[in-house]
Amino acid sequence: MGEEVKVVESGTIPKKFTLIAGLPDVGLVGLVAASHIVSSLKLEEVGSVESDSFPPMIVLHDGVPKSPIRLFTSGSLVVIVAETAIPASLTRPLADAIINWAASHNVELLISIGGMAVQNRQDLDVPKVFAALSDKSLEKKLGDAAEVLGEGYIVGAYALMLRKCAELKLPAITLLTQSFYNYPDPEAAASALNTLNKILGLKVDVTELLQRGEEIRLRARDVMKRTQAEMARMGKSQEYEVPAIYG
Repeated sequence: MGEEVKVVESGTIPKKFTLIAGLPDVGLVGLVAASHIVSSLKLEEVGSVESDSFPPMIVLHDGVPKSPIRLFTSGSLVVIVAETAIPASLTRPLADAIINWAASHNVELLISIGGMAVQNRQDLDVPKVFAALSDKSLEKKLGDAAEVLGEGYIVGAYALMLRKCAELKLPAITLLTQSFYNYPDPEAAASALNTLNKILGLKVDVTELLQRGEEIRLRARDVMKRTQAEMARMGKSQEYEVPAIYG
């Protein structure tokens, strides 16, 4: 029997919206980027993702206990932020819960933000952003904001979410930014946000994010350590291989 994961709404969800997913992954790029969107655009908390199978934990913000996976919104934007590592065993139930919920609420576009580990990351001043699409028709939406990832593997929640969106004909873009594998990478998150700004016409200023880079790295060390352990369980290293068979 599968683990039950559900989205619990505590506020008003827009009738039509773009969903941005920021889950812990390579370099914590998604978590850092999504958290910055929430603070920069002053999004309102409107829900959480819950499961009895999640670790028994909360996060504290201004002394108030919060679920570690929450939903925020403003206008036609909804952002999911996960402030804890996702257990490998719950990756599929979480992905299914998010996509099923989004589909039932008339989501117009899903954009997931993650990292792509590269060995020469320390030599890159501005990390490059690649994109995986649920359908080739989204290349027009993407424009020149990012380079389409032609070949490769994606492992984890974002892989399952992208595949399910393709099956359900839901438009989805997964942004993968060159990053460190096991170190929080605020600079990669800034590159991802600049790309997101181009795609959606947003105005998320990344200046403060870059200025607070060292502070973010220190604060996110523990989450990165736990995330790294879960990525190992998922076989995340396979992402950096090229498929042996070409179509």
